[in-house]
Amino acid sequence: QVQLVESGGGLVQAGDSLRLSCTASRRTFRRYAVAWFRQAPGKEREFVAGISWSGSSAYYADSVKGRFTIARDNAKNTVYLQMNSLTPEDTAVYSCAAGNIDYRLGFGATMDEYDYWGQGTQVTVSS
Repeated sequence: QVQLVESGGGLVQAGDSLRLSCTASRRTFRRYAVAWFRQAPGKEREFVAGISWSGSSAYYADSVKGRFTIARDNAKNTVYLQMNSLTPEDTAVYSCAAGNIDYRLGFGATMDEYDYWGQGTQVTVSS
């Protein structure tokens, strides 16, 4: 089993930036596509961004395009989510997930497609 651990969340003001990290316990993580999801109170968990196992393809929800960037460093078993121009609407628990996903086929935006999940890290953006 691949265990994922998120870090980098915190309390920031609108307009600030944060970089989240997702680090895996096994090198097999390098062969999985990885995504970030988020869940705000009273809302369903939603797809934020995903990256292919090679790092060559990245996909974003419309709400974060142009502001967030997903990247990975397979040598470090880590996937990052750089979040810029944060707004209060970005406040949520952010979780990373890994799975055998081929984003080229249009998959990867739903939770049940992923096999492994981290515990989440809280991001709070104040006005």
